Amino acid sequence: MAYLKPPWFVRKVFNRIAMVTGVGHSETLTVTRRTSKEPQQIPVVVPEVDGVKYLVSTRGESAWVRNIRADPQVRLGKSSYVAAEVPVEQRAPIIAAYRPLAGKVVEGYFRDLPDDADHPVFALTPAG
Repeated sequence: MAYLKPPWFVRKVFNRIAMVTGVGHSETLTVTRRTSKEPQQIPVVVPEVDGVKYLVSTRGESAWVRNIRADPQVRLGKSSYVAAEVPVEQRAPIIAAYRPLAGKVVEGYFRDLPDDADHPVFALTPAG
C-alpha cells in the first residue's frame, strides 16, 4: 500500500500545534506503537457518518494505521474506542464526509493517492 511521508515541519511542528489548539477541527488520537508499546499521538480530523466516528488516513499506510491494525484499542481525546477497519468498498461515503471537514490541505493527498484503497478508514466503537 502507498504512503506519503509528511515533511519534517508537519511531523515536528504543525502536528504538535494542531494537537494543542485543535486547529482545523483536529482531535488527538493516541495509539500504541507496535514495537515499543509506547503511545503515539497524532492529530486527526474525525468525520461522523450515521452516528459513527471514523478515522481516515489521508497519507495512506502510515505508522498509526499499522499500529491500529496491531492493537485496535485507541483513545480520541479522553475517550476510549475500539477501531475496526472499513472494507474498501464501504469507504467512499466516509471519505466524502471527511474531505470538506478536513479542508483543502488534504486535496493533494487524494490527488496523489486517488484510489479509496490507498486511504485506510477505521470505524470507532466506544470501548467498554
